[in-house]
Amino acid sequence: MTGPSFRFRLERVRVVRERREKLAKQELARSITRLQSSEAELRSAESDVAQAHAHQRDAATAGTMAGGELLNHQAFLERVEATQRLRALELQRTEAEVAECGASLASAASEHEMLKRLRDRRRGEHELEAARRESNVLDEIATVRYRRRTA
Repeated sequence: MTGPSFRFRLERVRVVRERREKLAKQELARSITRLQSSEAELRSAESDVAQAHAHQRDAATAGTMAGGELLNHQAFLERVEATQRLRALELQRTEAEVAECGASLASAASEHEMLKRLRDRRRGEHELEAARRESNVLDEIATVRYRRRTA
């Protein structure tokens, strides 16, 4: 017996939620990539600061530099340290962005999963109803055959 086929009325909404979840995954992946890049830039800036400090220490202990040259070294060191601070701030911003993307993904996944469970439950109800109808039809056929034989 064939009855009406199963049709989930919220299928379009489920597809939209699924797409939203996929987009959230992609955005999270991009954010993680930016985070890794920010971490690498910060490590590079920290290395530059360490090298600038070492160079300034070496120059100061040699004692052969003029005052203007020492000022130039100090200005360079301050620029490198400022770059390091900017990289650290960028890393913090990127970490917050990754957390936000993770929360967005969790929300999208939850909504999509809820609709999938609803669809599965409705499909089960539909199959039970179809089985009940088929059983009723088979019972009716059996009853008709029985009446024919006894008549």
